[in-house]
Amino acid sequence: MTNHPTITIAPLSVPGAMSQAAWRCIQQAGALFLQTDQSPCARPVLDAGLAYRSMDDLYASAQDFDQLNQAIARRLCEAGDGAVYAVCGGGMGDGALQALLAAAQAEGLSVRQLPGAGFGASALCALPQALPVSGMTLCTAYDLPASLDPYHTLCIEDVDTPLTAGDVKLALGEYYPDEYLLWFCVLGEDGYHCRQLPLMELDRQRDYAAGACAILPPAQPSQLTRKSVDDLMAVMTRLRGPGGCPWDAEQTHLSLRGSLIEEAYEVLDALEREDDDALCEELGDLLLQIAFHALIAQEQGAFTLRDVSTGIVNKLIFRHPHVFGSVHVNSSNEVKYNWEQLKRQEKHQATVAQAMDAVPRAFPALMRSAKVQKKAAQVGFDWSDPRDAMKKLPEETAELLEAMERQDPAAMDEEMGDLLFAAVNVIRLLGRDPEAMLHKATDKFMTRFSAMEALVLADGKALSNMTLEEMDAYWDSVKAKLQKI
Repeated sequence: MTNHPTITIAPLSVPGAMSQAAWRCIQQAGALFLQTDQSPCARPVLDAGLAYRSMDDLYASAQDFDQLNQAIARRLCEAGDGAVYAVCGGGMGDGALQALLAAAQAEGLSVRQLPGAGFGASALCALPQALPVSGMTLCTAYDLPASLDPYHTLCIEDVDTPLTAGDVKLALGEYYPDEYLLWFCVLGEDGYHCRQLPLMELDRQRDYAAGACAILPPAQPSQLTRKSVDDLMAVMTRLRGPGGCPWDAEQTHLSLRGSLIEEAYEVLDALEREDDDALCEELGDLLLQIAFHALIAQEQGAFTLRDVSTGIVNKLIFRHPHVFGSVHVNSSNEVKYNWEQLKRQEKHQATVAQAMDAVPRAFPALMRSAKVQKKAAQVGFDWSDPRDAMKKLPEETAELLEAMERQDPAAMDEEMGDLLFAAVNVIRLLGRDPEAMLHKATDKFMTRFSAMEALVLADGKALSNMTLEEMDAYWDSVKAKLQKI
């Protein structure tokens, strides 16, 4: 025992599980406080006839947990040295403990916490069959982790109301099927009473109480209808491993280039069609390509999928100082400007030319030209008005015509490129995406051509037997009709 003024936290654990050290401390307390005298955990204190003061009045009057924790901390500190706080389960929650530590420090008091069996550990021991605890997640219903591992035991404490149980069920539904069997453990006067029920019924029970726990056994892959990225990586590892798929095992970064581009375009197609079901599927196909490349790199000792996720998380934090730092912005334009400056800093690009060189040559040509033009525009090398940029189009057209008159193939290639580049400049200055604009123009042409062909066929004719002038007449007719729609 220390001679320093001390407040002691003594876990009551659950009925029949309190430690001798905790019971001895409670019996010798200078001032004994009970978290509540309404719990089966408090039965030993009540049966022994020990003098105590309950915190139940503070629970009843507090507006929120912060206020409650502060009030409990004040009451214990007022009692001072020798005060013992007997709490249900294995100890104080983090919020309550932090409040007590801060208040005690201000009063020159120390806080020690005795060991004790918590609700989850006690509920696990009460199950009719032991569950593996290696890799187990133990948490409270009020502090569920952002992600869960259904392949290891999961023990959730404080499932003490229908509302809380409903929130837990909703969160678990992202990982487990509705029919998945779990153990619901309710604390009684003689310890835990455990029964099995499907996840879908977790919020339909009648005996919720403080200390109630939900325990989910480790799942087998075949039991789960919801899969994670970890599951995807496990499947890919199996496919590329011994006894797996020969085709998957043969793939390399280079052999998958076409598939990566194809899947990315199929995602774009689903977006343009506003088809959520297709988008979900195509994003999965694109994710497969990411997993494929990450696994190949892992096999080569280059990097892992975690390295990939770490890199993008760090990048997002670094490039959003207005969210994760102290930088203030007034508009999205400032955000984009800061993004580009931070990107250049991150990639050690000292000049605009270096920033242009960093634009991938593998980009579609329209996209690449627009991005290069934006790099120049950031230092003022740009037209202020798209109408000024429009003047370059007839100029470039005239130069192309001259090259055509000279029948100079190299010059024609160059001038056609300049004409396209000038057109992209106009589109960019109008705030449009040249790739999207050309897609729309192509779609419009296909729609008109299809309608023209339908009219030709309806008249008993064939396009292959018609002159250009005849087809133009049908085209103009279709164009006029479609413009009226």
